[in-house]
Amino acid sequence: MPRVGLFIPCYIDQFYPDVGLATLEVLEQHGCEVDYPAAQTCCGQPMANTGCTDAAVPLAERMINVFAPYDYVVAPSGSCVAMVREHYTDLLPLTNKLQEFQAKTFELCEFLTDVLKVDSISGSFPYKVGVHQSCHGLRELRLARSSETVGDDFDKARQLLKSLDGISFAELTRTDECCGFGGTFAVHEEAVSCMMGRDRLADHRAAGTEVLTAGDMSCLMHLNGLNQRHAQPFPVMHIAQILAGRQPEGITPVNSTDGSVA
Repeated sequence: MPRVGLFIPCYIDQFYPDVGLATLEVLEQHGCEVDYPAAQTCCGQPMANTGCTDAAVPLAERMINVFAPYDYVVAPSGSCVAMVREHYTDLLPLTNKLQEFQAKTFELCEFLTDVLKVDSISGSFPYKVGVHQSCHGLRELRLARSSETVGDDFDKARQLLKSLDGISFAELTRTDECCGFGGTFAVHEEAVSCMMGRDRLADHRAAGTEVLTAGDMSCLMHLNGLNQRHAQPFPVMHIAQILAGRQPEGITPVNSTDGSVA
């Protein structure tokens, strides 16, 4: 039984605790022994993104030490995992300890598909789902094939979701466009960030999205802020919540075969 250290990003801890609980449930359902080390803090990504790299160094060092006892570190966030795997070498000397920590740190969907070899999830989710691909997960962790690359098509989030009974997917015009959040970019370039987010939501609405999901709650937080200002907002859920069996609020399931209310 793999021993997993659950890493919960700051914004999930503060604003979306159910995403953390859902992640725990999914991991335990698939045979993991999960522990939440209470000494964990921020991974340092906000500081590094803003150019305050000196402030990020002690946070990176703390992360490595806090999660040292575990076989794996799993987080419901592509951006935080990308920070560890792709950018800790910008902050710290390249040691065996750092490399071992980077090698055992995974985003949730990636861990399920690549490490645990999960090929199906039991349950029902009879809605048309729009999957948002976050930039870090797509182009740094390679959780799906980006549109500018050539090769076999793959998408680790959809690979897991497609096994749920009744689910269908919204097919977007621009499959992997940025939502505009970008961490502190959304603060310093508010107008541009909001326009990008509205473009993403318009694409989802045109494609018939009933429930919007993603592997990064930071992207969803930004998109849902704009979504809630729309006359007809749709539910927004982190993929961990869907995989854990949560159902969206505010919409009625429809039988996918005959259109009748389930």
